[in-house]
Amino acid sequence: MSAMRRGAGAGFALLLLIALLMACNHVAARLAFDHGASVATAVGFRSLGTALVVTLLVWRGGAWRSLRAREGRSLLFIGALIGVQSLLLYSAVARLPVALALLVFNTFPLLTAFWARVLYGHRPERAVLVAMPVILFGLVLALDVLGAASGLGAAGQWREIGAGVAFALSGAVMFALALVLTQHEAGAVDGRVRTLVSMAVVVVVACAAAAVQGGFQLPDAAPGWWGLVLLTVLYGTGITILFTVLPRLGVVGNSAVLNVEPVFALVVGWLVLRQSVAGMQMLGAIIVVAAVLWLGSRRR
Repeated sequence: MSAMRRGAGAGFALLLLIALLMACNHVAARLAFDHGASVATAVGFRSLGTALVVTLLVWRGGAWRSLRAREGRSLLFIGALIGVQSLLLYSAVARLPVALALLVFNTFPLLTAFWARVLYGHRPERAVLVAMPVILFGLVLALDVLGAASGLGAAGQWREIGAGVAFALSGAVMFALALVLTQHEAGAVDGRVRTLVSMAVVVVVACAAAAVQGGFQLPDAAPGWWGLVLLTVLYGTGITILFTVLPRLGVVGNSAVLNVEPVFALVVGWLVLRQSVAGMQMLGAIIVVAAVLWLGSRRR
């Protein structure tokens, strides 16, 4: 019994570590963007670094042998969705305080229920319907949609945040679709193989986006380079832990803990970037995170 408790405790700590790594990855990305790096550059560097690490893991484990042709085709499409989602989310991070961008993106559990209904006829669970208005109310407060905290008024506030919110919400739509397709079309594929194929396709998507913009735009100052390096290391480390260590601990059911990422982003964003939000926005953030945590951790 004590060994099981230690395993659960270690799994919970690793989930918190992953959430922290991902939050720091997005803060590092904003640092790179603020010093000249483009979104496509950040996504390309991050995904290439991760793909190289996961390639080694797949090669050593021989996991690629279990991949069937139909699953391979599905993974290519899922990888394209993840590529677009990565560009959209980083575009939101470049325009909004990091924590707010992640809060909007974390509506993806609701959108997952939507795609499951549209594509596979699954009725949304009652818990999703209950959580939906709570999450939306929390977002209204967190984003200060009426401009009360900022003093800009509704029109002025939406001029400031509109593009960033649209990017984050669009990224959530793409990510939710990728999750549903992964579950139904590639659920039996080894997690390392899924990650490798996804990251390889994301690199292609990022290169295409960079080509449209005239090439990769590298940072123009040392802090930007630090941000670019750190986002690559942090993201690669987080994903590697997620797909190699956690499944062995049997803590997949506790993955809702990962949704504390916006909270970590709020703290790290304040420490590194001096980004802050008003008290009412903080209350909204707490409501959103609490609702998403409840949605992910309830008994099924």
